[in-house]
Amino acid sequence: MAGKKVVLVKEIWHDIQHHIFTYGLLLLVVLSAFSVIYTTHLNRLTTSKLEVLLTERDELDIEWRNLLLEQNSLAEHSAIESKASKLLNMERPSASSEVIIRLP
Repeated sequence: MAGKKVVLVKEIWHDIQHHIFTYGLLLLVVLSAFSVIYTTHLNRLTTSKLEVLLTERDELDIEWRNLLLEQNSLAEHSAIESKASKLLNMERPSASSEVIIRLP
């Protein structure tokens, strides 16, 4: 029985040596398939991150536009004048109370 196992191992080893090129190609095909799978996975992850970043960029762009509109509305003279009169009880000076200073 032990002799048959040794003979079988020798035959398998001889067969491997005889078809080494075919086994090498098979190994390369399997490695290539796994590399394609891994690269596809990385591509999908990167695409997903890109979509998240593009969405975030669009949201920040919208927020920026809204802040610009708010800044423009707050900087208008009428808004400043109405806030000054309501919050600080300020009034526009009359023409008679204005003093003009001229430099020589």
